Amino acid sequence: MTELLNSPMTGVLISLLCFELGLYIYHKTKIPFFNPLLIAIILVIFIIKLFNISLDSFNIGGNLISFFLGPATVVLAVPLYHKLDLIKKYFAPILLGVTVGSITAMFSIYYISKLFGLNDELTFSLVPKSITTPIGIEVSKVIGGIPAITVAAIILTGIIGAVISPLVCKVFKIKNEIAIGISIGTAAHAIGTTKAIEMGETEGAMSSLAIGIAGIITSVLAPILISML
Repeated sequence: MTELLNSPMTGVLISLLCFELGLYIYHKTKIPFFNPLLIAIILVIFIIKLFNISLDSFNIGGNLISFFLGPATVVLAVPLYHKLDLIKKYFAPILLGVTVGSITAMFSIYYISKLFGLNDELTFSLVPKSITTPIGIEVSKVIGGIPAITVAAIILTGIIGAVISPLVCKVFKIKNEIAIGISIGTAAHAIGTTKAIEMGETEGAMSSLAIGIAGIITSVLAPILISML
């Protein structure tokens, strides 16, 4: 039984089942706080503790899932293709918006971290919080952060973005579909994009585009900004 629980495939199975349960709960309740990924994370932690599963063994299975994060992100190109004319028409403001958003995200987390007295290693780990996980991990390594903390920050940022983005748009009366999609994708990467897709096809396409642009901008500027600061 112990060997079975510590098998790498057990980690994959637990992860998939917990996420499917999270999806079921979300679709049944329609409550934004019940984000499928958030529920899955809580359930996985509970199961690991309950059955005393080795974290190293679980991570081997988890790495199999992580391997497919990059290819899975490519699927987001489908809504982009459908909105290609719109992207060409508004490419300049889209690029400017994502650039400003990405720089703001890095500066704000840097100074907030310093305000709360975090050391450099933790601060650098949080700087790539608003970009997709595969890129964020590499940026964290380059600037001297801790990839594991970066992953946790990225996931938390995405969940918060997916949960509060509809409320933020409602409170500030943001109705432009392009603006909504770009802001969500820049701030909350792929997890936020799942919410943008729910909000509309244009929002989803713009959010997908923002993920790639924000990832490139952050990977290029983060080392420069860190060295300057």
